[in-house]
Parts: sequence; structure tokens; C-alpha cells
Amino acid sequence: MVQSDLLGLIFVYGYVAILLLVSEKLLSKYPTFSRKFVHIMVGNVLFILPIFATMEAMAFLAAAPFVVLTFLMSPHSPIKLNHKVSSSGHGLGLVYYAIAWTILALFFFDQPWIIAVGIAAMSYGDGLASLIGQKFGKHKYNLLGDIKSIEGSLAMFLVLIFALSGVLIYYGQPINALTIIMVSLVATLLEGITPKGLDNLTACFGAVATFILVGML
Repeated sequence: MVQSDLLGLIFVYGYVAILLLVSEKLLSKYPTFSRKFVHIMVGNVLFILPIFATMEAMAFLAAAPFVVLTFLMSPHSPIKLNHKVSSSGHGLGLVYYAIAWTILALFFFDQPWIIAVGIAAMSYGDGLASLIGQKFGKHKYNLLGDIKSIEGSLAMFLVLIFALSGVLIYYGQPINALTIIMVSLVATLLEGITPKGLDNLTACFGAVATFILVGML
């Protein structure tokens, strides 16, 4: 492990620890909002990705351990190490988040902006879609088992357009309006039809696949 990997791990674990502390101490009266707060804000790890020097450190030391940790914090944990953030709503949502980051790190370490596209879709996009939908969603729909709202889906689409533009600017990548719109649209559609918290996976991988495929045209 090189020094930059160690620094990246310190930033990741330190940042997540702060988020969990804030959610537990300051937002404990609002468990659903607390979970979404972490879900959205943990997406900021995409700004830490360039610090890592090796794929092994990012995938196996930064991302993969959170698969185990978030599972132990979920209602499905065999040792019942529950935390308000994970036990409210879809208990495996954060587990899927960690799984997605691990897989993306394994395949796209040398192209961190692709990892960042997936993270942005499942953190900023999916997280804000849920918050906006719960607060302002008047027009509901239920396609495959989960109740969503048009307002939440529209919010996700618009948020992703701005978020993905910011991601590409941060990583010094060219901005293609068609690519951003297509990625945002596919991620939003997948989030809208995917039930049981699996939208963390479908929105993430759908966004990445669309980004790569449209970029090849």
C-alpha cells in the first residue's frame, strides 16, 4: 500500500464515520430522512477516488468492507447490530450501494469518472428522488411492487443532469449533452421500475452502461 492509498482510506472511513455520527446524534428523530441523508451524502466519496493509487486498496480496503459493515447494520444481520440509518426503509439499500462501488472499482479503477457516474446515480439521483417523492409526490405510480412518484422521478432526472455535468467537469472529461441526458433518463427509468431497494444496483449499473455505450457512438 502506498501513501496515497492510506490517505484515501483515512478520508473514506473518516468521512463515513462523521456521516453516521451526524445521522445518529442529530437526525435520530427522523430515521427515514437520516437514512437518506447518509445515502445522498456518502456519494461525495466520488471526489475521493483520485487519491487512490491502486485498485486493490480502493476495491478491497475502501469499498468491500462496507458490504459486510452495512449488512451487519441491517435488519437482516445475524448479530442484530442495528443502526437507524440502515434499519429504516429498505434495510439492504446501503449494502447494494457498497456492492456496486466494489464492482465498479474492480472494473473501472483506471477510469474513476465512470465509477463516479454510477455513484452519482445511486446516491444523489436515487436518494433525492426518494426525498422529493415523499415530500412532494402527489402523482403516484406502482409498476413492479414499489410506490414511486412522478415528482420524485422528475427530480432525479434533473438532479442527475447537473450532478453528472459536475462529475465530468471535476474529472476533466468532455461534456456531451446527449450522453448526460441519456444516462439521466435511463437511470431514472430504472429507479422507477425497480422494487425492494434494488434500484441502487439498477440505476447505478444502468447509468454506467449507458454512459459507456452512448460514448461509443
